[in-house]
Amino acid sequence: MTPKFDVQRWHRDPCEVVRVAGDLDMTAAPRLRAEVDRALEVPGHPCLVMDLTGVPFCDSVGLGVLLEALARIKDTHGRLILVVSPGMITHLLTITNLDSHFETCGSLREALDSAA
Repeated sequence: MTPKFDVQRWHRDPCEVVRVAGDLDMTAAPRLRAEVDRALEVPGHPCLVMDLTGVPFCDSVGLGVLLEALARIKDTHGRLILVVSPGMITHLLTITNLDSHFETCGSLREALDSAA
């Protein structure tokens, strides 16, 4: 059974944190995009940490949301950190050669420590 998709967002200085759980596909991507939009409303140079450790599957639409977030953050000279574990997301970033474009960490704590 596919896990239910869920997105949570909160602020943890100096970052906005978005935690995603469930398949990141064309039906779930709009919810993630909306949370990213709200997170990036913070004025200044945003720092966004996206915890994707609970995402077992990501399609091209979901990957597009990650790329849009990266482009928006770069435009404002901010920082995007993806929290990923070995699995689908890591493999997807590697085979698409996007692993060198995204900053990644293995845990939420590591990402927040890096951003501080």
